[in-house]
Amino acid sequence: MNLLVSIILIIGAAFTTIAAIGLIRFPDFYTRMHAATKAGAFGGTIILLLCAFCFGTLKITLIVLVNIIFFYFTAPVAAHMIARSAYINRIKQWKGGKADELEGKIPLKHKHKD
Repeated sequence: MNLLVSIILIIGAAFTTIAAIGLIRFPDFYTRMHAATKAGAFGGTIILLLCAFCFGTLKITLIVLVNIIFFYFTAPVAAHMIARSAYINRIKQWKGGKADELEGKIPLKHKHKD
């Protein structure tokens, strides 16, 4: 049992670490935000589910489930709003990006100074 818990905890920590590495390594704001929201959410969920499994009481399990549901409802919306704000304020995208799908669809605040 302890071995299984340790392995699952390491997997959750690995996903969280991958998110942290993505914040450092990715080239622009938008891809960094993607790493933080996707891998961080999954790693945090694994660790929270492990807490519910280890402590095993109904109260802890319900608290964990409420936290997971809250996180999965708020994190994508927050990431979307932050990305939209960054786009409107003309935060530069990575030059290797293929397309700007929002071009002409969202009014921008000002012209970008190069």
